Amino acid sequence: MRGSILLVEDEPSLQASLGLRLRSKGYAVDTANDAAEGVEKATTLPFDLILLDVMLPDRDGFDVCRDVRQAGLATPILILTARKETFDKVLGLKLGADDYVTKPFKAEELLARIEVQLRRVPVRSGHGVHQFGPIRVDIQRAEVTRDGATVHLSTREYQLLRHFVEHAGMTIPRGELLQSIWGYSEKALTRTVDVHISSLREKLEQNPRFPELIVTIPGVGYKFVGSKT
Repeated sequence: MRGSILLVEDEPSLQASLGLRLRSKGYAVDTANDAAEGVEKATTLPFDLILLDVMLPDRDGFDVCRDVRQAGLATPILILTARKETFDKVLGLKLGADDYVTKPFKAEELLARIEVQLRRVPVRSGHGVHQFGPIRVDIQRAEVTRDGATVHLSTREYQLLRHFVEHAGMTIPRGELLQSIWGYSEKALTRTVDVHISSLREKLEQNPRFPELIVTIPGVGYKFVGSKT
């Protein structure tokens, strides 16, 4: 299986044809017919990606996107929209969507965009829950809590944290993070890794100025040293 996808689409013919095409490519596909069902499934079942139509019968897809992000989930969201206005596209991205495709679209383009998103977030391995002191990382639900309270992470922050969790105790070169999380060249000149790690420390560390969870290895990179409990 290449990954699990939730398709939130109320048009029966598109839901059926798109679901069939995705399954033929090896994806596991679940469907939702409206916003309410979409939010319920997205927040209670593990998915690797959400395909979200903007025009739904009860509420629009922007509401679904916002509710999923407010629930603390970092699952990639790819919006399907018939709206060509820049404002609508920008709104979706600001609410937490990772990409969008404008209807009508070529199936090949959609599949390519799905593959890009899934390369950035490894398909769930089912290893479950990791506890590091007060920090709890639920891989299957893509949820992070601190002392029981939801920690709201951006998609990239979650991807970065998951990479650290899955390589706990290992020193990870900065260039490897650039390549694995952002798809950049290891030699790219950018501060994005440092900026995202600083943000993670602010959200996770007891004292971000003296980090104990994500530590810097001078001249090399970073190490996730949280002790499991």
